[in-house]
Amino acid sequence: MNLEKILENYGLDEKQAKVYLACLEMGSASVQRISEKAGIPRSTTYEILDFLRDKGFVSTFLKKRVKYFSPEDPKKIITRAKGKIESLEKSLPRILAAYRRTAHQPAVRFYQGKQGMKVILDEILEEAIEIKAFTSTNDLFALLGDYWPDYLRKRIKKKIPVKVITQESAKARERQELGPQELREVKIIPESYGHHGHVFTWNNKVAIFTFKKDLVALVIESEEVARIQEATFDFMWDAC
Repeated sequence: MNLEKILENYGLDEKQAKVYLACLEMGSASVQRISEKAGIPRSTTYEILDFLRDKGFVSTFLKKRVKYFSPEDPKKIITRAKGKIESLEKSLPRILAAYRRTAHQPAVRFYQGKQGMKVILDEILEEAIEIKAFTSTNDLFALLGDYWPDYLRKRIKKKIPVKVITQESAKARERQELGPQELREVKIIPESYGHHGHVFTWNNKVAIFTFKKDLVALVIESEEVARIQEATFDFMWDAC
């Protein structure tokens, strides 16, 4: 990973990272020279440098009435970051206490587009012990087929089993046949039960994807809602 991406992961945006790296490469320099090095307009560079100064990334001094900016030692930045983490860790008991007071209330998150759906799928891989899915297999592969092999590989590696109820289709039959070697049980319902969506249930969460028109996904985090959905799924599973 290059230095610019590392700084972006730390919390800087792309332009802020470019300006800070320009400062590191040049040492002390004027706004004009830093602007030229970073390839960013002077007025924008000045605003960014003020931000970086406030955050402790650079310092300033005057030389012949011209303001110069110097990069702070990266070791100091890391030390300050570690200090913030330690402070947060010390406050964690109080933060968790505040969280638990509202933990019984359902939390709902909305996402749009394929990327949002992939974020949810990654979340499932991180957390799930078992997955239950009510889906339209053809729609799922039409939209997320490019991502699915990697998702499947990771799920199998983590040994996460999945039960799937899906509509009749050639793709659904293929999933059913491959099921034993891919930790997947599949039950197929008639094509007449048409829909274009996907419902995941895992742990205390339910995720709903819609695959037509607006690509919308939502996650409901609630133990009670998850149990209701799980009971509904189990009833359909036993009835198939």
